[in-house]
Amino acid sequence: MAERLARIFGTEEDRVNCPFYFKIGACRHGDQCSRQHNRPVASQCLLIPHMYQQPPAAVAMAEGQDVPDEVADEAQQHFEQFFEEVFMELCNFGQIEDMACVDNVSDHLIGNVYVRFSTEEEAARCMQKLSGRYYAGRLLAPELSPLTDFKEARCRQYDDAQCARGGYCNFIHWKHVPRKVKKRLFREMFDEHPEYQEGGRDDRDRDRGRDRDRGRDRDRDRDRDRRKRSRSRDRDRDDRRKGGSGGGGGGGGGGRPEEAAAIPARQTSDERRAMIESWNQAAGR
Repeated sequence: MAERLARIFGTEEDRVNCPFYFKIGACRHGDQCSRQHNRPVASQCLLIPHMYQQPPAAVAMAEGQDVPDEVADEAQQHFEQFFEEVFMELCNFGQIEDMACVDNVSDHLIGNVYVRFSTEEEAARCMQKLSGRYYAGRLLAPELSPLTDFKEARCRQYDDAQCARGGYCNFIHWKHVPRKVKKRLFREMFDEHPEYQEGGRDDRDRDRGRDRDRGRDRDRDRDRDRRKRSRSRDRDRDDRRKGGSGGGGGGGGGGRPEEAAAIPARQTSDERRAMIESWNQAAGR
């Protein structure tokens, strides 16, 4: 029974815990949901609900409507400015590993911002500092989220441009952030907070140290196996020598008696010619 409960926890088969809250940290039913929302007491991921106020063009694109290219470019530029501003503010509370914003337009997902820090303590500090603050005239209400892997929460059909629900899908449609923008923001974060990079370097040094230790262990094991095989070959060679020298001293060759007896005596030329002539006479008959 316990194994089955552990297997179905957070899935559609779980009739006690809400699978959507477990996967994306939000549920369309909110507090009225018939299943439990197990809010984490510690997490690396922080959710800031409805922080990003999408312009009308972004909402129209999320719903699948066609908009002019210049309007779409303005909406994307608006989002990138928001992303950069929020990223550089939140990195003051801890090292950010990833940050993403939702493109869905349903009530429980629109404008949600997810931030994953390197430690749970940094996420808790950020939540404490943001609580009670305002952004764009809205009161922020950050909360710890059970979401740990942004890829697991995404809508895979949306990634393949095949989602039929559009912006009202229950799985997350992440807004696109250009790779060059993210690289620049992470570089600026490490420039302003070199202590993050030093801590990461310490972790990498520890990882490299562990790799070197594992490499030395593998080399030691290979040397041990090589010595064992060498000793085994030496023992086999000694056994063969002992077996070959134990047959007595007759014959003067030091070889095995049965091998010496099996070798026929060498014939002279006259004997071989006579033997061949006898074979020819027998064949002629």
